[in-house]
Amino acid sequence: MVKATGSGKTKRQMVESIAEYAIGLLMPRLKGKLDIRIELVACLKAKESIAGDCIWEDRSHKPREFTIRVDSTQPRQDMLETVAHEMVHVKQYSRGELKDVARSIKYCRWNGKEINTSRTNYFDQPWEIEAHGREKGIFVRWLEQSKWKDVYWADY
Repeated sequence: MVKATGSGKTKRQMVESIAEYAIGLLMPRLKGKLDIRIELVACLKAKESIAGDCIWEDRSHKPREFTIRVDSTQPRQDMLETVAHEMVHVKQYSRGELKDVARSIKYCRWNGKEINTSRTNYFDQPWEIEAHGREKGIFVRWLEQSKWKDVYWADY
């Protein structure tokens, strides 16, 4: 289940739609087994210097419940690409590819290898490489089949 809160009705519908699309694309066997809450937060970039984030809510190994926060004041395409990016992280966590190491917030486990996040540049972290690499492709593929494909803001 995907449920968006905050902002306006159209934005909520869009983020729910792209999140559902990402589940079908990235993790079809988990369709219907995930509980994803997407919070559309005004000015998240200004307040916390992030466009979005993803946290698991239930268990650290192969979680099924997530909260995603997304800056709702960024341009629509950027907002939707942020949702796509965070959905890649949902895939990584729910399939056990990415795991937070409980003893320290400085470490994550990526496909069995422990990585010190404080010593690894954000853009060199393998889970971010994958998420950044897939976000636009997910957006474009979703847009091509969505009811919003003909709106003027679709710049891809």
